[in-house]
Amino acid sequence: MNQQEFDYIIIGGGSSGCVLAGRLSENPSVSVCLLEAGGAGDGWKVEVPCAAVISIPTKINNWAFETVPQRGLNGRKGYQPRGKCLGGSSAINAMVYIRGHRQDYDDWAALGNEGWSYDEVLPYFIKSEKNERIKDQYHGNDGPLSVIDLHSDNPLQEKYIAAAKEQGYKILNDFNGAEQEGLGVYQVTHINGERCSSARAYLFPHRERKNLTIETHAQTHRILIENGVAVGVEYKQNGQLKQIRARREVLLSAGAMQSPQILMLSGVGDQQELMQHGIEVKKHLPGVGKNFHDHPDFIFAYKVSEIQGTFGLSIAGSIDLFKQIGRYRKERRGLITTNFAECGGFIKSSDEQTVPNLQLHFVVALVDNHARTMHTGHGISCHVCLLNPKSRGTIKISGSSIDDPLLIDPDFYGDESDLEEMVKGFKLTQKLMESNAFKSMIKEDLFTSNIQTDEEIRQILRDRSDTVYHPVGSCKMGVDDMAVVDPRLCVYGIKNLRVVDASIMPKVVNGNTNAPAIMIAEKAVDMIREDQAGVAFIEKKEGIV
Repeated sequence: MNQQEFDYIIIGGGSSGCVLAGRLSENPSVSVCLLEAGGAGDGWKVEVPCAAVISIPTKINNWAFETVPQRGLNGRKGYQPRGKCLGGSSAINAMVYIRGHRQDYDDWAALGNEGWSYDEVLPYFIKSEKNERIKDQYHGNDGPLSVIDLHSDNPLQEKYIAAAKEQGYKILNDFNGAEQEGLGVYQVTHINGERCSSARAYLFPHRERKNLTIETHAQTHRILIENGVAVGVEYKQNGQLKQIRARREVLLSAGAMQSPQILMLSGVGDQQELMQHGIEVKKHLPGVGKNFHDHPDFIFAYKVSEIQGTFGLSIAGSIDLFKQIGRYRKERRGLITTNFAECGGFIKSSDEQTVPNLQLHFVVALVDNHARTMHTGHGISCHVCLLNPKSRGTIKISGSSIDDPLLIDPDFYGDESDLEEMVKGFKLTQKLMESNAFKSMIKEDLFTSNIQTDEEIRQILRDRSDTVYHPVGSCKMGVDDMAVVDPRLCVYGIKNLRVVDASIMPKVVNGNTNAPAIMIAEKAVDMIREDQAGVAFIEKKEGIV
């Protein structure tokens, strides 16, 4: 069995893991190894923005998980696409750049997570960002992550803005500034009309660093824990089982589903659940895999009479697609640069809400079943999701091997109040899509034309809701008995082990989760460096070194 030593081992090359690898390897005196179960995360299927439609419904760069049957969705299984390559889900997502609401982070801090208030995390968002247009106190212009306005030049953006004005919504040109409430066109993580994944931003420019080792197709089986200390990682690559050792820390960044899985397979979790699978208990932490939650989402879909600005299956659409490909090759502009979810924003389900609790994603294509069900012709869609769900689910293992299926349960609509808020969200979104701005182009309402009563709305929500791809919380940060990591992201009871990804969120943020996952890793790097400096000082003081 091969064995090497590194200062830091990072498990998972996703949105957070790439940040860790790129930042920690800036110091030439430390060695860093990044383990990624998927492939290289490059090539046109990642770089071309509209190619996301290839990955999301398939297993191309995608784990393509399913949930267990959902009691709140009439027993249906949900679909959970997760990135499987360098860049992780930032290599297959819709690239919308959203940080969340100020209140999200102040709530984290109020739960006892010192250092995580909005004012304390804002510098890390700024540090990460290279915003092409916005230059103010809320934004960065020199970071690795490129954030720009869309290059799609899509006329449907104007229709969406007109509909929003018609319904009395405020129009925003920045959802990450002084306020969040309003509708508009999203900024995206693109660079010159191409996708800017976290791998492209943080990792690819530094692949030649001698102190950085990147292992792809390397699936972690477990973290090696000896006497309460994380000392290394066991993984399989090319059919061979390997072990590597960590001199300083193991950093777990496998995401909201696989970080708790790897912890449990390593002996960290609820002792009764671990013992059921014959796993030696290294640390009883009952919160591992609990507090799992996600934004429940419903999609309105319409067939339209015009093809301009939309994707679809038609002869005219195919001719236009070839023209768009030519334009993309020459200018990096046009429909090929679309992220599909071009417009959207944040609204309140009622005046009782103090902050927006609904998010919309207006899509320039007809979306059904995560693009796994196709329709002829052209269309548009509009997502509405609940931003602050009360429902909480679980991540559980079904056996003692990494190959045993994960039991993923977000428990959508498990709390009835979530469903009632979504009923309000349904009505508001339906009213927006029935605006005069869209009437001339909509030919057919595919799913909701006969839905009128609240009970009918509840039924279709249960029949058709699913994830909007923002799972979090399964290794939550906190100071209570169900917390998995402390406010410095260290796993309770295990030395030299941190979790750094969206799984540490105590509560999901008001918006898309990619930018927050990058922020979490930026902040983690500073904490790792501070803690390591403290260790070095103590060792020097005690004459150990």
